[in-house]
Amino acid sequence: MLIFIIAFTQWVIMKVFDRNMKRITCAFLILIPGVGFEEAGAIDLNGIAGGGNYYVVGKSYAERRFSTVYRQQFDFSCGSAALASLLTFHYDDQVTEQAVFIDMFQHGNQPKIQKEGFSMLDMKMYLERRGYRSDGFKINLDQLLISGSPAITIINDNGYLHFVIIKGVTEERVLVGDPAVGVKIVGREHFEKMWDNRILFMIHDQRDLGTNRLNNEREWVSRMAPLGEAVDRASLSDFNVLHRPGPWDF
Repeated sequence: MLIFIIAFTQWVIMKVFDRNMKRITCAFLILIPGVGFEEAGAIDLNGIAGGGNYYVVGKSYAERRFSTVYRQQFDFSCGSAALASLLTFHYDDQVTEQAVFIDMFQHGNQPKIQKEGFSMLDMKMYLERRGYRSDGFKINLDQLLISGSPAITIINDNGYLHFVIIKGVTEERVLVGDPAVGVKIVGREHFEKMWDNRILFMIHDQRDLGTNRLNNEREWVSRMAPLGEAVDRASLSDFNVLHRPGPWDF
């Protein structure tokens, strides 16, 4: 089996890459048992292709998962990490999780934040200070797909309420930017079960930029369309990771 795998790897390398090329993509290492990427670095594949030394420079699994979403630094900072990720990777507005965290805390209801965490209203006020218009919308995933814009929402993952970014949607899958574990693909039915609040927090100006950055050209593409009915300003303060709104909150 190992001989077959190595032979197949040689064939792919010779077919796809020039013999004089000294660097190959790390994807082929998956075909070779015992070669992994728990840590980033370069690996010497001396002679396996019969054409000299080949070097692979790869990112670790963790680095690839967090290539378009910031890893949250604290258990309670998923909101600031999600918002910083949305701005940085979808709106070309470079900002760190720490900067967002400090700003929202300084301008927010600090006793409430310390008790309940950041809310969508904290995010909205932060974005207003930065020149964006944003709101929470009661829309479904199909409407989000039509809108063509990424969104932040709260999911309930086995009792753990958590801010994430919805980076893409298909009929069967949802691409999620999770500040705790990185970018992941979740079955749509499973996501719907975790997404019990049905609120999507979205930037609704500069939508051309947001749509162009949706899925980073390698993921699904959505079309532009009007948004659903906006959630009122007062209700946004109810949406945080420590409080689930009741049926009469709207």
